[in-house]
Amino acid sequence: MKRWWLNSMLFKKEFEHRCRLSKSTSSLGPIENASESKDPNINDESGNSSKNEDARTSDPIIRESSTDLDVTQKYRHLWVQCENCYGLNYKKFFKSKMNLCEQCGYHLKMSSSDRIELSIDPGTWEPMDEDMVSLDPIEFHSEEEPYKNRIDSYQRKTGLTEAVQTGIGQLDGINVAIAVMDFQFMGGSMGSVVGEKITRLIEYATKEFLPLIIVCASGGARMQEGSLSLMQMAKISSALYDYQSNKKLFYVPILTSPTTGGVTASFGMLGDIIIAEPNAYIAFAGKRVIEQTLNKTVPDGSQAAEYLFQKGLFDLIVPRNPLKSVLSELFQLHTFFPLNQN
Repeated sequence: MKRWWLNSMLFKKEFEHRCRLSKSTSSLGPIENASESKDPNINDESGNSSKNEDARTSDPIIRESSTDLDVTQKYRHLWVQCENCYGLNYKKFFKSKMNLCEQCGYHLKMSSSDRIELSIDPGTWEPMDEDMVSLDPIEFHSEEEPYKNRIDSYQRKTGLTEAVQTGIGQLDGINVAIAVMDFQFMGGSMGSVVGEKITRLIEYATKEFLPLIIVCASGGARMQEGSLSLMQMAKISSALYDYQSNKKLFYVPILTSPTTGGVTASFGMLGDIIIAEPNAYIAFAGKRVIEQTLNKTVPDGSQAAEYLFQKGLFDLIVPRNPLKSVLSELFQLHTFFPLNQN
């Protein structure tokens, strides 16, 4: 029996108990009820209608689809489904568990604010360039909606001004400069504002002799800004060259899922120590693009963190739980120490 089917069965029992429903929630949504939709009593549109009617009266588990949809919309916000095992995680406790699946330990996506809260000591976060927003430099208009409208929509949806948060904080008492990309904002795409904010952070870290962390989560360069987005790769790389080669300072990129495109091809792979999260999807071009371009099949798992680690693409795979302590130890090994040592 498949694990996701078992999870859905367990969830239904728990759901009925919590909500005290008199009827079963057998169709809590397509993600939980895929196997039950194959019941011939439900899907037989051309056959005997009385057979379906008998099934409904004899089996109280089968319910009207309209009611199922109501239940789905009413309660699905309470749960988060794992991308890996399809298990359900109660959202109330999901954040406290660092967005790790309770069933299989899979690392699900995190918002930039949650990552900052996870990595930076409480009360020490000082954001930079929060008021910097994208305009529409090439007046890009697609068939769907204008670029400026999309930016406004994502700003309302996420509460962020752009796809990266930058700032200064303390990590176990050590002053650090940190940039955290947010995949929820236009897929973490790198436009002119993202590039400018990261570059300014690197320049500040260079001037103040601070260790640098960039948490990568991006689909690559933002197509709505054309070559202006592509030039951010060179701009950030140039700032990193001064930071690393001239000032001999310490930079750690953290590759989370997904890290692709121009981010992988630039600052994502320029770290002194490169860290990846378990199960992270890391690539330059996606599997479908490669297969269509080269007319060759890309092996499954060849763009996963574990496979790339075996090929020597980065240095460490670190789960979220010990990540902060690992970073603290790395910084101290590179002569960055807490401000207040006991």
